[in-house]
This record gives sequence, structure tokens and C-alpha cells, in this order.
Amino acid sequence: MPADAANPWLSWDYVTSHWEELLAAGREHVLLTVASVVLALLVAFPLAMLVRRYRVLLGPALSVAGVLYTIPSLALISLLWPVFGLSPLTVIVALAVYALLVVLRNTVVGLDAVDPDVVDAARGMGMDRRGILWRVEVPLALPAILAGVRIATVSTVGLVTIGALVGYGGFGSLILSGFQQNFWHAQILTATVACVLLAVLFEVALHWLQARSAPWARERVR
Repeated sequence: MPADAANPWLSWDYVTSHWEELLAAGREHVLLTVASVVLALLVAFPLAMLVRRYRVLLGPALSVAGVLYTIPSLALISLLWPVFGLSPLTVIVALAVYALLVVLRNTVVGLDAVDPDVVDAARGMGMDRRGILWRVEVPLALPAILAGVRIATVSTVGLVTIGALVGYGGFGSLILSGFQQNFWHAQILTATVACVLLAVLFEVALHWLQARSAPWARERVR
């Protein structure tokens, strides 16, 4: 009992005395999450354009992304470590690999769901292929694309913690440090709760953005 009292799970004193460390870990967690999802989107969008033009590539592209998604995080970090070293880039690339499947699939599904009649109407108005893509297809597919980004972002928040193995894990570094310091309960639980709250914040913010991207859907609901 005295040992438990000396090492509590819930400790506001820990939060107040380590708030700067928690803020620094939070900033790192957000940066790694956003950078990873942005990298996945930068790869997924051109790839989606490619497979839409050459449909025979769709199956292989999704299969490769699916296989990459199944690689255990510890193994992936170990594979990237010799290439990028002990740097945030190791974590960012690894997390982007996991986010790629969801973002790619939702991007393709969203673009494929655009009504062909709308595309034909835009073509009849004299728009070229690029104009149709950016002024018609992408805006209409944006809710589906953002849904993929939202799912990828929330899952990435949890996966960032594995970056603690190379010294860049946001709240994961605090969790690992808590285990290394004789199971410092307050640090482990505080960092875990902060990670969950960050995921909730991303979920709410991106869900709001997704809803705002489809005003016509809100009008139908009303």
C-alpha cells in the first residue's frame, strides 16, 4: 500500500510539475502525425490519378498498400532505421506507409463516385481534363477523401508512440520513459490520456471539416 501511494496512477502534481515536458511531447506528436498523413496524401493522390487512368493498376496498387499495412510496426521501424537514422523522418515515413492504404482507397472511391453526367456537363461547357478534375471531381470527392484522411489521422495518433524506439514518439516517449523509470504510473497514464484526447480532437476537427466540405448534403438533411 505505501508503494502504491508513492507511485499513484492519478497525480495532478505530476501534470503541474511536468507541463512543459507534456507540451513539448504534444507538439512533437502533432507534428509527426500531420507530417505523416500529409506525406501519405502526397503519395496517394497522384497514385489515385494513375490507377484511375490505367485501371489495370488499381488492384496491384491496393494490394501493395495492403501488404505494407500488415508489416509490424517494430519491423518497419527497424527496416527504415538504417536508411533514415535516428531522425523524425524514420517515424514519418513509417507512419505514412500505414496511412497510405486508407487515403488511397478513399481517394479512388470518392473520385469514382462522381456522377458521370456532371462530368459530361462540365465537358460540354468546354472544360479540359485538368479543369474537370480540380473544379468538378475533386470538390465532389472531397468528403470521401477527407473521410480517409480522418481515419488515417486518428489511427496515426496511436501509432506515433512506436516512434519512441528511435527517440521521436511524442507522448509515446513519455510512456516508454515511464516504464523505464520503475513503472512511473502517473507519467504513463497522463501520456496515455493525452494521446487519447489528441486523437479525439483530431477526430472532431476533421469530422467538422468533412461536413463543411459537403454543404449540399447538409441542405438535404435540413
